[in-house]
Amino acid sequence: MKKIILLTTLSVVLFAGAYYAFAFIPAKRGAKPAPVTNNDAEVGKLKYYAGNAKAFTKTNGYNSKFCFLLDMNLGSGQSRFFVYDLENDSVIMAGLVAHGSCNKSFLIDTKFSNKIGCGCSAGGKYKVGYKYNGRFGTAYKLYGLDSTNSNAYKRNIVLHSYSLVPDRETAPFPICNSQGCAMVSGNFMQQLAVKLDASKNPVLLWMFE
Repeated sequence: MKKIILLTTLSVVLFAGAYYAFAFIPAKRGAKPAPVTNNDAEVGKLKYYAGNAKAFTKTNGYNSKFCFLLDMNLGSGQSRFFVYDLENDSVIMAGLVAHGSCNKSFLIDTKFSNKIGCGCSAGGKYKVGYKYNGRFGTAYKLYGLDSTNSNAYKRNIVLHSYSLVPDRETAPFPICNSQGCAMVSGNFMQQLAVKLDASKNPVLLWMFE
């Protein structure tokens, strides 16, 4: 029994050490955001959602030049927040984004829920709303546009940064959880803010699996 406990403790320490080395340090040193994807299957998936997003933005008066596509089926240690150029049908940049813990101590895989108080991420299309300065700095309100995320505003689901979200990929290690918010690194948030603040029309954020 003591041997099992010792091995378990050692595993936790090694995991924590590796996670710190690959996750926390880059964020504090201001490393550049993770590179865009070069996975053919992922590119195809993004093109599919981008095609639907483009039609939606033009019909509903949203910014039709770019949108945010979040593929939460990817592990949290992978780049899965994509800034997509709708005019040139390509990814401009990508970064890490945390998912909700669903009120667990830690949740490795993304689980969607629209229930108030659930602590989970909620899939669907969002309107990126007004900018404000919250407890984590610059943040943007998110308005759920689908039945799967209609409670987003009531749940205070927003786009914001957090110091423990790294700039570079940590896969196979996951990153920290949020309480359902789309939570990114500080450097990535700065780049997103530049594009959001310059946009005359609302920007579409689409979170999916």
